[in-house]
Amino acid sequence: MMYKKNIIQNLTAKDDKYACALSEKIISESKESDEWYEYFDDFASLLNHTKSLVRNRALYILAANAQWDDENRFDGVISEFLTHITDEKPITSRQCVKALAQIGVAKPQYIPMILTALKGADLSKYKDSMRPLIEKDMAETEKILTDLLPV
Repeated sequence: MMYKKNIIQNLTAKDDKYACALSEKIISESKESDEWYEYFDDFASLLNHTKSLVRNRALYILAANAQWDDENRFDGVISEFLTHITDEKPITSRQCVKALAQIGVAKPQYIPMILTALKGADLSKYKDSMRPLIEKDMAETEKILTDLLPV
């Protein structure tokens, strides 16, 4: 359990394979239990990391822990999370958009805010090769979230 003690250091390690494997372990375990939720604020602190790979990890880990968020810590990070819909890196944008579906499922109170952010996102800065992929991800997430709304 040494990796828990230095969770930020381990998730931002120069060894991307190690950091990626650790984040996958956290995400996988977070689907089954709340053992990683206590580190929510640590994960949230990585949302604006200079490395996009680290931001990607943070987005997915936070989304996986949304279901355990009885303390509503997400209230403090949802706005920052939504800024990554138009992250400087198109891959991070895509990761964010996909993670938003999971957050909406776990925390339906955010669905209207998420849908508004998706509809208002300006994708003009992305290359023509990436924009359609982000738009496709957005459409898929919007459908998932819209289907969850009460009729």
